[in-house]
Amino acid sequence: MTDGSASHPQKNSAPLAIILAAGKGTRMKSDLPKVVHHVGGRPMVCAVVDACLEAGCARVIAIVGYKQEHVREALADYPMVEYAVQEEQLGTGHAVACCSPLLAREASEPGHDAFVLCGDGPLIRSATLKQLLDAHRGAGAKATLATAELADPTGYGRIVRDAQGKFQAIVEQKNATPEQRAIREVNPSYYCFDVAAMVSSLSKVERNALTGEYYLTDVPGLLLNGGSRVEVLRAVPPEDVLSINTPEDLAHVDGIYRKRREGMAGR
Repeated sequence: MTDGSASHPQKNSAPLAIILAAGKGTRMKSDLPKVVHHVGGRPMVCAVVDACLEAGCARVIAIVGYKQEHVREALADYPMVEYAVQEEQLGTGHAVACCSPLLAREASEPGHDAFVLCGDGPLIRSATLKQLLDAHRGAGAKATLATAELADPTGYGRIVRDAQGKFQAIVEQKNATPEQRAIREVNPSYYCFDVAAMVSSLSKVERNALTGEYYLTDVPGLLLNGGSRVEVLRAVPPEDVLSINTPEDLAHVDGIYRKRREGMAGR
């Protein structure tokens, strides 16, 4: 654990991880939470926790909601995991805000960093997280996004940059102009935030008029507009961001995951 006696923790202190695991996954043809469906013979959320631990995280917080007992059971072999409960499904920003009581110390002092990741991305690599953290700390950023470039970016939020290549905004597909929809750099939801800056910004996120939800994707833009540094790093291999929305998707990702594990075991 990070030394709690340090009033001003150093930037080489261990990051924490927040994993979004509260959703249902309505197209999975199952009553179970999406993140407990098996990839590689175990609940997919376990692969995300493993990547966070391998990347050096000292704390892991899972945000649970829908049939949360199944997620807690899936993570029973990880006694270090803490839980925040999202009672209502009001978006990713609302989900992370539900962690605020567990982040009181980190939010009250500078120098704490947190990954925010999705629990349904089992192809995540610890090496990508380490690269993300290094870029975040090296730039002195308040938020850093690891992005991917996809041949078909349909369905993903697009990364909009300015003429100098600096981050401007994440624009969701439904809100994107035809020009923005042509952007192939997407947001696969690999975030690293300064905890104090994140918690402060979450309180300023407004409810989306179209969906009624609060989006975490608004936070980098709020930080940027407030004068904070936001960095973007093209670091996520396209294969790693494959979505799992249907049983067919699950089978495809499971095959990739198993081949990758077999390759590692053969080294």
